[in-house]
Amino acid sequence: MEEAQAPGLRWRVTRNGRTPIWRASKPAIKAGYPVKSVNLAPFADNDRMLLQRCERLQAEMLDWMGGRRERPMTFDGTFASLISIYQRDPESPYRNLKPSSRHPYDIYCRMLTMEIGARRVDACDGRDARRWFKAWSDPIEPGGRPRIAAARMAMIVLKTALSFGKACRLPGCAEFKTTFEDIRFKAPAPRQEAPTAAEIVRVRAVAHEIGHPVAALAYALQFEATLRQWDVIGEWIPLDDPRPSALIDGRRKWIGPTWSQIDENLILRITPGKTEGSSQARVLFDLRSYSMVVEELAGIAPEARRGPLIVNPRTGLPYRQEYFRDLWRRCATQAGISRAIWNRDLRAGGITEARQAAAPTDDVARTAGHSSKRTTSRVYDRDTLEAARRVAKARATYRGRNEA
Repeated sequence: MEEAQAPGLRWRVTRNGRTPIWRASKPAIKAGYPVKSVNLAPFADNDRMLLQRCERLQAEMLDWMGGRRERPMTFDGTFASLISIYQRDPESPYRNLKPSSRHPYDIYCRMLTMEIGARRVDACDGRDARRWFKAWSDPIEPGGRPRIAAARMAMIVLKTALSFGKACRLPGCAEFKTTFEDIRFKAPAPRQEAPTAAEIVRVRAVAHEIGHPVAALAYALQFEATLRQWDVIGEWIPLDDPRPSALIDGRRKWIGPTWSQIDENLILRITPGKTEGSSQARVLFDLRSYSMVVEELAGIAPEARRGPLIVNPRTGLPYRQEYFRDLWRRCATQAGISRAIWNRDLRAGGITEARQAAAPTDDVARTAGHSSKRTTSRVYDRDTLEAARRVAKARATYRGRNEA
């Protein structure tokens, strides 16, 4: 069958066939247009809607390039205007999002604008919300996996925008937001993946083989020190972010851990990104206690221990998040690790191993930078089977004492 053609439309070859992608023009991307590409897979079999989406995306890009880069910040009753105000008002909580959080919010704001932007807020109710959730959570392909997480995230962003609209007393926002109070949208199943120490050893070996030894150090720190990805490789953030940076590349600047945070006794002091804007709780790690980290440090010359802690040897700059994600997948695949295991699961793997080793939850929570040990047990400790075994053993021991 002949593939549809439209401005900006490209067809990408995937293992499931050919997927339609809209891409912004090179001049627009170079000029800083924020929407570089949009996955149009849901419309692959509907030429009419596919062409309409491409034409709309193309028109928005040309409008931006023509100098009309900002729409008037006026509420006209539609979801599109509400979302625009939410993203642009100086008092909006959107302004307080970190770049790593703002990126997915931007994606879902665009998606909401495309899907329901023309609808009036005061003309919708809970029945609409339920229909939207169902449509957004349906699999892209027949027999595919439901997109529960994506649909739920869309609802979270919508509710956040409505909350700000309510605070601004925008007509219809308070009434529509109340419809969410009684709706319980289905939640995705908690992740159960937690890589083992043996798997981390294998993936580190592959990182060395393909010329990325510092990635092996990053994996060791994520697993053994239970650090989040951005607390190891840092973040590339917009230049207008108020946080200071001594490293700028194009339209981005970098913030993250440096070698100066490791003292002569190999004590690493770090304030996790999640507590940076709240409790500012700092965590300390004796890197000599982590065998994998020690092995990786042994291969790094003292004179090379300056500047950012983790640097891409190909560029001499800290890894971009997308590149680091793809590098993990490449290393994990070559190491024979399941595709279900993501790089962010390394932290959960380390915490799970700690609990399997019967480390006190209080200690594990403190090491992980959790203000509450409930977070450690509920979210990150994926040792369900071993926990059940420990409980069974304790009960058997108790029963044995009482029957004696």
